[in-house]
Amino acid sequence: MTDVAWYGVILVAGLAVLLALGAPVSISIGLPSLICMGLILGFDNGALASAQRMFGGMNSFPLLAVPFFLLAGGIMNTGGIARRLIDLSLALVGRVPAPLAQTNVVANMLFGAVSGSAVAAAAAVGATMTPRQVASGYDRSFAAATNVASAPSGMLIPPSNILIIYALASGGTSIGALFLAGYIPGILWGVACMVVVAWYARKHPELRSQVRFSVKVLAVAFWRAIPSLLLIVVVIGGIIGGFFTPTEGSVVAVVASLALALAYRELKVRDLPATLYTAARTSSVVIFLIAVSSIMSWVMSYAKIPQLLADTLFGFTDSKIVVLLIMMLVLLVIGIPLDPIPAVLIFTPIFLPVALEFGIDPIHFGIMMVFNLSIAVISPPSAPVLFVGAQVAGARLESVTRHLMPFFLVLIVMLLVITFVPEISLFLPHLAGLV
Repeated sequence: MTDVAWYGVILVAGLAVLLALGAPVSISIGLPSLICMGLILGFDNGALASAQRMFGGMNSFPLLAVPFFLLAGGIMNTGGIARRLIDLSLALVGRVPAPLAQTNVVANMLFGAVSGSAVAAAAAVGATMTPRQVASGYDRSFAAATNVASAPSGMLIPPSNILIIYALASGGTSIGALFLAGYIPGILWGVACMVVVAWYARKHPELRSQVRFSVKVLAVAFWRAIPSLLLIVVVIGGIIGGFFTPTEGSVVAVVASLALALAYRELKVRDLPATLYTAARTSSVVIFLIAVSSIMSWVMSYAKIPQLLADTLFGFTDSKIVVLLIMMLVLLVIGIPLDPIPAVLIFTPIFLPVALEFGIDPIHFGIMMVFNLSIAVISPPSAPVLFVGAQVAGARLESVTRHLMPFFLVLIVMLLVITFVPEISLFLPHLAGLV
């Protein structure tokens, strides 16, 4: 085995061992990468080069969008915006089967469209909807499962922080094109969850007609939600239309959400330090992960890991379908113990070159990856959205997991559809002339 190959073995083995031992993801990525860099360049030069790579990885104008969108999501979560979107969802649902559960799904889609965070959606929407559902006779664990299953739609519906991270990790894929590409898959995620809820309602007819459709109620709810909906239109429309960059759009989102929250009088000035601290803490974790991942990307490129994987897959099969299935399976399994952001940072440099070799569009591949990892964040044993949703509902994790099984099955079918019908992801970017 050549020295170059050994560097790849050290990197992959070190990453796997440290993750298995429960080390922080940043340490699991950074330490083996630093060791390999030292072996390649000498430890003095390796330390200097690693520092330069880390700074280069963080020195990115588009990356500034992440902390600002996180801050905007925090403000929305506590500023009354979520409650108004929930009221609009309830008015829209009318008399569909299990209307309160369906409202939970629609509300998560709408809140995801303004916050971009699955965990925030599970907390904000679940805290409001679960008590209503339980009081109306819904099983507590099913209510929690519905909230958990639908919350990740916000990882696909823009603005989405994980899509921004993918754009950076992929070497400059258009963020605007990725945002547009996420709309239809994100909506299909919500539709898939609504299908499961409708199936559940067939077995529980007492849940079918608790909310009557009213034009007056819908008009009032829509009027109260207009400022929140305009926030989506201004931010995403401005980015897609080229009026401002994603980073500038994230600042617009912060200013607009703060103005709304203060106007609604549900966010006090004394609450801002805690909101700022939470956003800063989360952002620092994300940015440090990106910094250490830049060292890992250099080592993987030097060790020719993507090329080795591509050669292996080409030797195994020349079928794009088989390659996609292998990559999706690996991401689904690996995504369970890993959070989505480190998973994107680790596997984009490995899998994207292989995908390009097989003629897969990088935008389509990004949506496939994020959809896959969105399923992983609700899959036990390591599932932050599942934990938050169960905790907010006051339900046992085992019971919620059991009710999640039908959602898993339908979402995996939807993943296959997204994977093998690229037009679903690429239709809107093509329409806007971004691809």
